[in-house]
Amino acid sequence: QVQLVESGGGSVQAGDSVRLSCAASGRIFSSYAMGWFRQAPGKEREFVSAISSSGSITDYTDSVKGRFTISRDNAKNTMSLQMNSLKPEDTAVYYCAADPIWIRVRSGNVRAWGQGTLVTVSS
Repeated sequence: QVQLVESGGGSVQAGDSVRLSCAASGRIFSSYAMGWFRQAPGKEREFVSAISSSGSITDYTDSVKGRFTISRDNAKNTMSLQMNSLKPEDTAVYYCAADPIWIRVRSGNVRAWGQGTLVTVSS
């Protein structure tokens, strides 16, 4: 079982950048697809980005394409989300997710969730 801990959230201005990190425990991290989801106040949790176990495949929701970049370092058991050109509508709690199966990460039906980290973007 993988356990996940996010870090890197905070309060920023529109146009700023933030880098989120997700640290994973467990020796099988490299066999898990990983993803980021977010939940804005009063809204349902939504998919943001995903990366395959090897890092060779990535996917993004349309609203963040060109602004966010997902990456992972299997040697360090970490995954990151570089968020540039932030907008107020990016304000949300961001969650790290993990599952051995790619489609489960894309759908949010995963084995492991982090506790979330809040990103607040003011205009």
